[in-house]
Amino acid sequence: MEALNLRTDDELVALFMGGRNEAFDELLFRYQDRLYSYISYIVRNDDMADDLFQETFVKAIVTLRQGRYRQHGKFFAWLTRIAHNLLIDQFRTEQNEGMLYDEEAEAAWHSSALLEDNYRESEMVTEQVLKDVRRLMDHLPDLQREVVYMRFYQDLSFKEISDITGVSINTALGRMRYAILNMRRMAEQNHISLAVG
Repeated sequence: MEALNLRTDDELVALFMGGRNEAFDELLFRYQDRLYSYISYIVRNDDMADDLFQETFVKAIVTLRQGRYRQHGKFFAWLTRIAHNLLIDQFRTEQNEGMLYDEEAEAAWHSSALLEDNYRESEMVTEQVLKDVRRLMDHLPDLQREVVYMRFYQDLSFKEISDITGVSINTALGRMRYAILNMRRMAEQNHISLAVG
């Protein structure tokens, strides 16, 4: 029998739906770090991130067991969409406690000089630029930070970001554009160079 770690996501989903629980363990192993990092980065609260992370996988298991998974070849994007929806619900619930999910963010990184080659080629930028961008991202509104994170740290396309967040591609691009403008402004104010290479 072929090792589970050599199977595709869709093969593992099929095995799990067929009763092999260890197939889901492999999916969890593959994506737990990326998914937890995404959730943790958005909510910035370890306890809440733990709860949302667990809730995401519980919801995924229930959906798979009910035979309602239809995202062939896009398991991680599907998981991220579940997490995103839970995050939105959490922000709505917590609004009265001061948590904000700012609807202004994510967009056209491709039209800016900032990391243009890497957007077009979907390549990673230099380590120092990523560190600087990460520090600047911490000061962005939530929706802008989410799109930048999905695009550059999860390597998702704007189509995938659009699907996960439930907004149009143009809205996702617009959020990225605002994020870039904000990060450029902050970089200039703090004398940080965001040149690639």
